[in-house]
Formats: sequence, C-alpha cells, structure tokens
Amino acid sequence: MTAISATSAASAAWTVRDTPVGPLLLAATGAGLVTIVFHADERTTGQALTRLAGRLGTEPIRSDGDPVLSETAGQLDAYFRGAPGPFTVPLDWSLTSGFAARVLHLLADTVPYGSVVGYQELADRAGEPGAARAVGAAMGSNPLPVVVPCHRVVESSGGIGGFGGGLETKRALLALEGVLPEPLF
Repeated sequence: MTAISATSAASAAWTVRDTPVGPLLLAATGAGLVTIVFHADERTTGQALTRLAGRLGTEPIRSDGDPVLSETAGQLDAYFRGAPGPFTVPLDWSLTSGFAARVLHLLADTVPYGSVVGYQELADRAGEPGAARAVGAAMGSNPLPVVVPCHRVVESSGGIGGFGGGLETKRALLALEGVLPEPLF
C-alpha cells in the first residue's frame, strides 16, 4: 500500500483523469481512494461531487497534487497500458456497507486481472448461494469501479451482464484484460 493522503478524513480531493474509456472522476479522502466515476464530463462530475459532498459531509476540493489521486492515476495509466499488476492504492470503503461491501472486498481480493467470475459463483463464495441478484446490485453500487473490478463479474450463461459504466466500457475493459476479443470499432 502507498502512503495515506495528506487530505484529512474530514475533507476530500478530486481530479478528472483522461483514459482510453473516457474521463474518470477520481476522489480521495485521508483514508484513501473513495470513488471513481465514469464519463466524467462537466455535468456528470458536478452531480457526482454534489452526491459525494452529501455522503462525506464535506465539499471535495479539486487537487491534481493529492498523493492518493496521483498514485491512482499512475496505477490506472499502467493498467490501461496492459500491466496486470493489482491496484495497491489505499481504499476508503466508507461509501459501501453490509453485503455489498463484503462482496466487493471478496471481488477485489479473489478475482485477478484477466479472469472473470459469475454473479452466482460470487454469491456462493460470499456464503450466500441465493444472492446472485444481490451480487448484481452490489456491483451496480460499486463506488470504486476498475480498481475494484466489477467489470469482471459476468453472467453464468456466458453473457457479460450489466455495468454502470456502460456495456461498451465493460467490453473494452474485458478486452484489455484479454477476456474478450478487441472490439472491431
């Protein structure tokens, strides 16, 4: 793990990072990376920051020099270049709880780069064999996509399932990891 951000637990920093799947909003607290938001145009960024301020109780401040955000940007750059190493940036899990948090931790710890897991299999691993739909809901509420790789959760039937960043983004991430062929266009 890297050093904890200088940003205090009572404050948050954010930046937008351009990536091959579009701009990503990155936000961190003193505990670590707290959220990633896809399609971070001006409108989406504003809405996400308003929601984040409400959840954290503090207005996030734009900062391109925050250590956690800088480390996250570097690790994302390496990921998008095809480096299979795990993300090691510290994470602030405060935006998730209960079953969703348990499943997201399990996902982050047990489903490596270049592999996938079914919703039902992840429910079984969590000790909740009847909870495949709840796993889907947990993936849909993941505040840390890409770093906590919800794009690696697929349907047991072979379909790719849903994705908060959009199916084209999920396909692109799975193709990057060698799970799917590169898109034709």
